[in-house]
Amino acid sequence: MKYFNRIKSRWLENGILHRMIRNAGYLLSSNSIVMGVSMVQSAIAARILDVAGFGLLGTITVFSTVVNKLTSFRMGELVIKFVGYYHENDDHARASAIFKLAALVEMAASLLAFLLIWLLAPLGARYFAKDPAASSWFTIYGVVILVNLVFESATGLLQLFDRFKRLAGLTIAQSFITLGLIVAAWLTDGGMMAVLAAYMAGKTMNAVGLTVAAFKEAANRWGKGWWKTPLSVIRPQIRTLVAFAISTNISASLSLINKDSELLWVSFFTSPLQAGYYKVTLALANLLQIPVAPLPQATYPELSRSVAKKNWKDMRYVLRQGSRLASIYSIAAALVLVIFGRLIIQYLYTPDFSPAYDGLIVLVAGIVIANSLYWARSALLSLGLAQYATLVNVLVTALKVIGVIILLPRIGYVGSAIMLAISHALGTSLSALKVRSEIKRQELSS
Repeated sequence: MKYFNRIKSRWLENGILHRMIRNAGYLLSSNSIVMGVSMVQSAIAARILDVAGFGLLGTITVFSTVVNKLTSFRMGELVIKFVGYYHENDDHARASAIFKLAALVEMAASLLAFLLIWLLAPLGARYFAKDPAASSWFTIYGVVILVNLVFESATGLLQLFDRFKRLAGLTIAQSFITLGLIVAAWLTDGGMMAVLAAYMAGKTMNAVGLTVAAFKEAANRWGKGWWKTPLSVIRPQIRTLVAFAISTNISASLSLINKDSELLWVSFFTSPLQAGYYKVTLALANLLQIPVAPLPQATYPELSRSVAKKNWKDMRYVLRQGSRLASIYSIAAALVLVIFGRLIIQYLYTPDFSPAYDGLIVLVAGIVIANSLYWARSALLSLGLAQYATLVNVLVTALKVIGVIILLPRIGYVGSAIMLAISHALGTSLSALKVRSEIKRQELSS
């Protein structure tokens, strides 16, 4: 007990770690609630739609997400790094101008994404859904992008100024709205359209809330006329901003192939039935990431502050303690899923989804390793090594594509699970090694 109290006291005495854990706690609380609600949503939707219909639902939603991320410049990361830098140095004009630019660029990217979805919907329906009649569903769900015009920029600003509690509240509200509408669809014998409408309603509420909260925060920090700040004040920084945005866009595009488009790969090479199994596999594997998922968001602003102040000791401390926290939970949760995973699938999703257990076992190992090094990409970005993160993504993506093309047609969705596990473990490991060597180099040169 005394040892535990000493550990607890030491953590709380470190202001950065204390703030990081507090912010992660807000997100963890919301993620835990949201994950539980999402499991119920998923189980009800699966019962409404059956295995193939459930796979089709995942294909439609992932298609929209992938196209949106294809045009995305991950403005949240740019806002945290550059707005945070100038705000910390009391240069509020540049800080507000960069946020304004980020929001405008994201708006344009979102409009382009919706246009692409509208144009590509027939192809998505034919090659992924294996049903040309499903084209309208792809287009209808794509409208979600139009209400998320500044989602990334708004989220980044709220994270930068420690408004994690507000982010958590909005996320929880979204999940309960979606759940309520899905339950209504179940009780009224609704179909695919009713389920899609439930997801769209929740995302719309969250997007509007985020936008309003972020703009109010900007007004509180820089005055009500912050949006009038001319972009000319950041002309000398434009090249740096563009290079960072392009690098993160390339990295995001590679992640689409490597991680975010899993269901599309499965649907394309196999069928919506296999996608239905894999959607359940991914849903249960996400249980491993409940407390870990918010840590990168909470850690990145702290790492960026440490780099700006050249405080390498604090940075090392945060990385080390973060890995310990993440690995303890991940190993314990992995054991639970390995032992009880099949029973959980049969109870929540019906026995028809039992084949999903095979992929779950495969994914667990890779996610445990990735969780333990969850900070790898955030640390690279805070150190100004976005290009290295991109190179790692190129390597991992190339291996992933080759593996998927070889395995998916032969062993079905389990092949995608194998390659996802490998890419998780390899990508984070390479990035973590680079972070450690760069911190050591910076310490020696200081």
